[in-house]
Parts: sequence; C-alpha cells; structure tokens
Amino acid sequence: MLRIAIPYGLLAARQFRKLAAIARQFDRGYGHFSTRQNLQLNWPRLEDVPDMLEALASVEMHAIQTSGNCVRNVTTDHFASVAPDEIVDSFVWCELVRQWSTFHPEFSFLPRKFKIAVNGALNDRTAALVHDIGLNAIRADDGAIGFQVIVGGGLGRTPVIGHVIREFLPWQHLLTYLDAILRVYNRYGRRDNKYKARIKILVREKTPEVFTREIEEEWAHLKDGPATLIEAEIQRIEARFNRPSYETLPVHHAALAELLATDRAFAAWYRRNVHPHKMPGYAAVSLSLKKTGVPPGDVTSDQMEAIADLADRYSFGELRVSHEQNLILADVQQSDLHAVWRRARELGLATPNIGLLTNIIACPGGDFCSLANAKSLPIAAAIQERFDDLYFLHDIGELDLNISGCINSCGHHHVGHIGILGVDKANEEWYQVSIGGSQGVNASLGKVIGPSFAQDEIPDVVGRLLDCYVARRESDDERFIDVVRRIGIEPFKETVYANTHQSATTSH
Repeated sequence: MLRIAIPYGLLAARQFRKLAAIARQFDRGYGHFSTRQNLQLNWPRLEDVPDMLEALASVEMHAIQTSGNCVRNVTTDHFASVAPDEIVDSFVWCELVRQWSTFHPEFSFLPRKFKIAVNGALNDRTAALVHDIGLNAIRADDGAIGFQVIVGGGLGRTPVIGHVIREFLPWQHLLTYLDAILRVYNRYGRRDNKYKARIKILVREKTPEVFTREIEEEWAHLKDGPATLIEAEIQRIEARFNRPSYETLPVHHAALAELLATDRAFAAWYRRNVHPHKMPGYAAVSLSLKKTGVPPGDVTSDQMEAIADLADRYSFGELRVSHEQNLILADVQQSDLHAVWRRARELGLATPNIGLLTNIIACPGGDFCSLANAKSLPIAAAIQERFDDLYFLHDIGELDLNISGCINSCGHHHVGHIGILGVDKANEEWYQVSIGGSQGVNASLGKVIGPSFAQDEIPDVVGRLLDCYVARRESDDERFIDVVRRIGIEPFKETVYANTHQSATTSH
C-alpha cells in the first residue's frame, strides 16, 4: 500500500487529476481516502514506486511521513477558511506545523507515530480531543489569538480523551511549545513496547499534572528563543495560499429558492450536503463517497477527473478531503448549486446522507490490511443496503456509525455514536459493538454493549439499537447520542440481546 500525503486535506484540481492518472496507470483505477485526509493506493508494485513518486513530485506532492514513527499528516477542518464560525484560518497554522515537522532532525525517530490536529473554529470538526496533540484556536477577551493545547488523546488499543495542558498559548509560542512537548515525549516515551509507546500512555503513567510540569520546565529553555514566531513569518505562510477572488453576490437567490421548493431530490441533497459559507452568496458542498454499494472513501480515477473538472468550473480549482472520508467543494456560488448537484448525481457522488447513518466511516479492514482481525467493507455494505431509505434516515436523524477492522481504530470506532470493531474469536471474524462515542468539543468514548456478534447479525443489531432509540427519544429533535447519554447503555443492551423477532425498524 502506498499512502500519499495530502497536507491538511487540501488539493488543487491539477493535483487531483495526477492522482487519478497514477491510480489508473499503477494501481487498479481507484483510491481510498483515509481518516487522516490522505489517499491510499492498495495495489502498487514495488518496482513502480519510484515512477509513482516522480509523478507525484511533478505536482508538488509526495509520500513523506505518511507512515513510521514520525509526525504524520497534520489534519484540520475541511471547512477551513470558509466556515462562518472560524476564529483563524487553520490552513495557515497547519502549514506552519507541516514545515516545522517535516524532516525535523530531532523528531525523525519518535517512540511511535504522532498525530496533530488543528481546529481554527468554534465548533471542532477535527476530533482534536483524540489526537496526540490537539490545538484549538482561541480569541481572548482582548482580541489576542492563541491556542488551547490538548495532549495525550488517541484511539486504538487504549482510547483516551486528551488532557488540556494549557488553556491559552499565545500564537507566538506555538512552535517552541510543540518542541517542548515532543522533547519530553522523545525522552521518556517507551521504545521497548510498541503497545505502550504512544504519548497517551506516557501522560497517563506520569499523570497529566506531572507531564504538564515537565513540559513547562522544558519550555522554559525554549520560550522566546529563535523559534518564536513573528508576524512576518505568519504573513509568509499566508502568502503561500491563493485566495479566491469572491464576487459580490446577493444573500438570497430567488431561483435557488424556487428550485428548493419544487425539486424534492435537490432539496434533500441541499439539506444534508450543502453547508454555510462566510461569504454571502456562496456555499460549501460535500460530495458523498458513501453511496450504497461503494466502499466508504473509495473513488475511481474517472470520478477523480470529473471532480477536478467540477472544482475548476465551480470552486476556484480547489477541493478538500474530510476526515470523514468525503470530498468538499468549498467555494460554490449558490446559483451553481443545482448544476453541481446534477453533475454529482450523474457521477454517483450526490447521496444526501452527510451526518446520517449511511455516511459510514470505515477503514479498509481485512480486505486490504494485514493488521486487521476482520473485514470492514462487507459490514459497511450490509448496513448501507439494509438502511438505504432516505425517508427513514432523515427520521432517525444525525447518527455517526464508524467501523474498524482491528483495535488500531483507523475507522475511529471509539468515537462513533455506534462503533463496530472487528475481533478475532477462535480464528473467526466477529464484531464488537459500542455506543455513546462522539467527536467534537464534547468528545466521548463509546461503551461496549456486550458480547460480540457474527457478521450476518450486525445489520439486525444496528436495527435493534435504532428501535431502542426511536422508542425512547422524547422528541424528533433528540439525537441518538443524546438518548444514550440520558438513559445509558443498559436499555440498548437489553433490546439488542433480547430474544425477540425482527422488528419493523430492522426490516428497512
């Protein structure tokens, strides 16, 4: 498998076309977008890799630090620079961290892989609390910009919600503080046991209080040193980004309103896949890679080329990858939304399920990964097929379902409202189910409801969980995760393991 770096999930259309050509020439004509906002090709021949890297370099792309015990791709909000709730443009700060971390001689051989997320908005769309380091932008009462620093989060074998070690770090000190964190981790992190090598284990063993004190002591030697940031450096980074030349557009578009009133299919897509934009007359659009029957996150070379055409025509030649394994056109004029929808529907990219049950996050699982205990993709396909009913999905409302093929949690099952984990049981594939996980500012880890299930039982299990939710929600606006938090997992557990016949809900 070749993992191609897409720094903070941002791509130019010409780069996307090159990825399409590489997948067609050197792989099987498709690629898989991961929760790290990177692209994975699953079938390259080893002897072709130099030619693939040369092709990537022709469009300023690479595969550097996509694997190994180093700082991996820095991820961020897929609505960065356009979100109405944005505090800072997180692309700028991600690029700063990328330049700092790439080939950093001191951190090229860490105890274990290291993941950083930067959130520049009020709402956390980056899962910052479950990263080795999470950075939340903060605007103080006096207008000063800084970052809340979260350390020691992570999923995998030992899922942990990160600890806030600094409520407000002035932006000038960002890199020196990151240096201090990485130095302490590099010095004390376990290298004798890979299962105890992540920074979350170090923070737990030292306690957050002791770890924070050691960070502050290390930082005392670095603060106000040569790596302290200045305004000119931030401006240098900002200048790397080509800002769109936005037009002055009306806030309300009469033709759009008429189409929404008369075209039900378009209106359904608009409700789920169109998102607010800070510029009047513009919107961000999610191209769903979660059509029923297609592995979540997969896209063909032909689709990539067509998406690049859409980006060129409607979104200033740019697109983004979300950590939820979808693609984003961030700068679409409202007057063009219907045309974008029509073309996306022709391409199989207009499923109106963003935020709904079938917008499944899933790793490639046992079909492609040698670490997996079980397959993920057949489970995703079975769930999508069972619940392929948009009226039903909209009635159920917001629900995140995540699937991982092993404990490494590449599918982020721990933070799914419903999480499914593949496990090895007497050399057979079984699946453990948890509920109550969530990402965002109120991140939580799911709790396992009980013994694992066979593969063919999983769609029924999901159906019974939904039965329990529908029976106990107090209003149509109360989400699945809200009900779990209110009543706990026991009613769900009783419903799932009861010896009852298949219900009307599970027949969808």
